[in-house]
Amino acid sequence: MYKSLIMESTILSYLLVLIQLISVIVVVAYLLTRSRIFEEVLEGHPAVKTQVILILVFGALSIYGTISGIEFMGAIVNVRDLGPMLAGLLGGPLVGVGAGLIGAAYRLSLGGFTEYACSLATVLAGLFGGLIWLACGRRFAGITIAVLFAIIMEGFHMLLVLALCQPFDLAVTVVSAVALPIILANAAGMFVFAFIIENLQNERKMQAERDTLLREMERKNTELAIAAEIQRSFLPDTITQIEGYDIAARSVMAKEVGGDFFDVIPLEVVPLGTGKLGIMIADVSGKGIPAALFMALSRIVVRVNATWYASKPAAAIRDANTIISHDSKSGMFVTLFYGLMDSTSRTFTYVNAGHNPPIHYSAAKGTLSELEANGIAMGVLDNAQYTQDTVQLSQGDLLILYTDGVTEAENAHLEMFGLDPLKRIILASHTLSSKDIIDEILHAVRAFTGDQPQSDDITLMVIRSL
Repeated sequence: MYKSLIMESTILSYLLVLIQLISVIVVVAYLLTRSRIFEEVLEGHPAVKTQVILILVFGALSIYGTISGIEFMGAIVNVRDLGPMLAGLLGGPLVGVGAGLIGAAYRLSLGGFTEYACSLATVLAGLFGGLIWLACGRRFAGITIAVLFAIIMEGFHMLLVLALCQPFDLAVTVVSAVALPIILANAAGMFVFAFIIENLQNERKMQAERDTLLREMERKNTELAIAAEIQRSFLPDTITQIEGYDIAARSVMAKEVGGDFFDVIPLEVVPLGTGKLGIMIADVSGKGIPAALFMALSRIVVRVNATWYASKPAAAIRDANTIISHDSKSGMFVTLFYGLMDSTSRTFTYVNAGHNPPIHYSAAKGTLSELEANGIAMGVLDNAQYTQDTVQLSQGDLLILYTDGVTEAENAHLEMFGLDPLKRIILASHTLSSKDIIDEILHAVRAFTGDQPQSDDITLMVIRSL
């Protein structure tokens, strides 16, 4: 019993000393991992200069593991093999053997009955570590394999002592006393170092992912900026006016690009006729770049057909829908309101393809009415039919065209702005100019939503009959 307690105390004291040695080795190894040359090590292709540095550093650590060891019955309790093992696991067989030879040469110079077994084990530790490096595709093996290797290697070291050292009884006594602390200390040191390496690899991986993400964000931001510029070019810089009307419009996108748009047809190049003007407002399903691209397609198609069917809005939308439906492979659609203003007859002939009903303010009656849909959204069915209706725009009348970004704007409580507040604003501001009415509506929507982010594009167009 007394001998057993002495043995346990001896093993514990050896283990504590070895752990202190391990701490120094791990600190040096950590500093090495933060050096510039370690980038080559992690990539699996260290240059010759880097390999030489690794051999010298881990060879020196092997010598330190011997110098700082504890002599016991002619043997040295140490962590000499840890340096070559790490060298092999990080740089391959050549580096591992090189560090092992340095450590083994110093061990041979000290003599002792275990000198040959211990020196051979040191060289083999570097060699086997290098072979593991090759088996892992010239990469560090990871925590589990590295720690298991340290345990098995030190167990093999003890077997070499038993096989090669004489007298055998003395070898057995030494191995019994030092095997456990040496195995545990080397395994602990290997675990700490492998943990450092794995964290470093994770840092590199995260940094690479961040760099990739930043490049992707820069690319997307560039694409968004280009798309936004293209989309802005689609919207009229100035609103074409015709005699007897005051027309204003504005779009406020929820993102850099969106699916809302408005247009005034014709441009100067393709007039529909004296005193006539095409008016269009639309909302594409979805947001972002896909919606912007679909918006561009829809706008061009409707514009071409509107100039082709100069006085037939229903025919223009019918043929435009056929083209858009054939080209819509993603299931996107567009709600659209298109109308033809005639300043001579003071009429507005329109087609509402599933869009929010524009609001007509009658100055004579002081009432509001809605221009209901007379066809489905474009892009849903290629053979959809559309009809057209006509409304009289007398002096003082208003026509307010809008997208659902106005009525469906939400506040912090997820309550929608709604149609009734919009109507109240129109009634309260019907004497203002078209531009001022738009300002009043947008101001009311912003006051309602507060700090809540804008969730949808907002587009408004107001036509005042003078």
